[in-house]
Amino acid sequence: MAIRARLTAPREVREDWPWHEAQSISLSASLLFGGDRRMEAENFLAPGFAVRHRIQSKPVGWKAFSEVARIWQPSRLKGIQVAPEFGTPFLAATQVFDVRPIPRKWLSIDRTDDHAQRFVREGTVLLTCSGSVGRATIADATVSRVLVSHDLLRIEPRVPEMRGWVYAYLRSPSVRAMMTSAQYGHMIKHLEIGHLEALPFVSMPAGYEERFNQAFDKIIQLRNRSHEQTEKAERLFEKNFGKYSSKLSDKVGFSVSASSALAGQRRRFEAQFHNPDVRELVRHLSGSAISWDSISELGYSVWLPTRFRRINAEDGVPFVDSSVLFEINPDSKKFIQDSDFGDPFRGRVMAGWLLLARSGQTYGINGSTMIASSAHEEKIISDHVIRIAPEAPKCRVGYLHVAMSHPELGRPRVKALPYGSSIPEIEVTDVESFLIPRLGSEREDEIADLAESAAADRDLADTIEVQIASEADELVQSFIQ
Repeated sequence: MAIRARLTAPREVREDWPWHEAQSISLSASLLFGGDRRMEAENFLAPGFAVRHRIQSKPVGWKAFSEVARIWQPSRLKGIQVAPEFGTPFLAATQVFDVRPIPRKWLSIDRTDDHAQRFVREGTVLLTCSGSVGRATIADATVSRVLVSHDLLRIEPRVPEMRGWVYAYLRSPSVRAMMTSAQYGHMIKHLEIGHLEALPFVSMPAGYEERFNQAFDKIIQLRNRSHEQTEKAERLFEKNFGKYSSKLSDKVGFSVSASSALAGQRRRFEAQFHNPDVRELVRHLSGSAISWDSISELGYSVWLPTRFRRINAEDGVPFVDSSVLFEINPDSKKFIQDSDFGDPFRGRVMAGWLLLARSGQTYGINGSTMIASSAHEEKIISDHVIRIAPEAPKCRVGYLHVAMSHPELGRPRVKALPYGSSIPEIEVTDVESFLIPRLGSEREDEIADLAESAAADRDLADTIEVQIASEADELVQSFIQ
C-alpha cells in the first residue's frame, strides 16, 4: 500500500496524559464583574493584567488615564476616493509610522465627514487601536496637511507640562502590556477609548518633568529636521539635473526592438524593464551628468544572504523584516535563533551601509533604500534586503541613496529592475550594474551631507524615544514593587 508523502516528519504518538498543558488561573468574581466586565480569558492571563492589578492595588500614586489626557477619535471614515489632482492625501494607520509616509489614496475633502477632525496637529500623540494595538507615536511634519485614519486614537494631555511623561508612559513596555490585556476581539484586536481611559496612570515622580518634556520636544524637532534635510537633498539633486516629469500615460503601450530585449546576459523580458519613460529619464540625466558609473564600479560590495530558516527563540536575536525596516522606531517583536545565515556578517549590518528592499509590490517598499543606523546593528536583517556596503567608495553613501530614492529622478529607474508577476523581486546582479549619474565631488558631497545628516537625526530621535520608554518602565516597575 502506498504511503502518502508528508510535509513534516511523523509526530511521536503520545499514549500518556497530558498531551498538552492548559494555561489557567483563578480569579475572584469581583475582578470579572468590575468596570467593563471583561470575559475574555486571555486578557486575565496576559502579563499586563498583573501589572494593572498591582498598580490599582496601591491606595495612592495613580489615577485613571482619563484624568490626565483627553482621548478621542474621529467617526468611522466614509470618504470618496478621487484622483490625486482633485483630492486630499489620506494615510492609513500603519502609514503614519513610516519614515516617509507616502499617500496611496486621495479623498474628496467636500465629501469627507468631519474632515477638519481628521487632520492631526503636530505634537499630538497617536495610538493604534486596531490590529497591533497600543503602539504610540508623535505626530510631526510628515503627517501634517493630510487626512489620518480613524484607526488611530488621538491623545492630548490636559496639562501641557505632562506631555513628556504621558508619551513616555505609553511607550513603556509595561503599559503597552496593560493595553494589550485590555484589547478585545478574536481575529482583529481592538482597543476602545473607554478601555484606555480606564487604565491606571502612575503619577510622575518629582524631578522628571523637564527631562521628559525636553525629550518629547527633541524627538519632534529631530524628525522634522530629518524630513526637511531629506527634501532639501532631493531638491538639490533635482537642481543639478533639472526637473523631469513623465510624458507617457500608464495606459499607453510601447514597443521595443528584439535586439534591445535580447542584448546582454540578462535578456530581460519584463515590459517595465524596457519602459521608454525610463529611457527618457536616463537621457534627461545624461544632459547634466559628467559620467555614469555602476554601483560596483563605485567601490560598493553588493550581496544578499542565502535564504535562511527563521527559528523562533525567545532568548534569540531581534529580527528585522523588510516591511518594518522603513518605519520609525519599529517594535522588536520577533526573535530568532542565531546562526551564520550564509552571510559573512551573520545576517547583521553596519551603520552607514545602504539597504535596499528587494521584494514586494512596486507601489510599496520594493526598491526603497535606507541608510543603516546604529539601531540596525546587532540585529538580524531579513534576507529580503540587499546589502550595499562601501569598500573603497568613489562616492558617499548619502549621494548614492538620493540618486536611487529621488521620487522623480531615481526611484522610477530602480522600480524598473524587479521581475516576477506575483511578488516582484530585484536581483543582486542588477543592483551591481545599476548606473549612477555623477556630479563633481563638491556637489555630490553637499547632497550626501544632507542625506546622511537626515539619517543621523532620525537615528537619534529613535534612540531618545527608546531611552525615555525604558526610564518610564523603570519608574512603573519601581512603583508597583
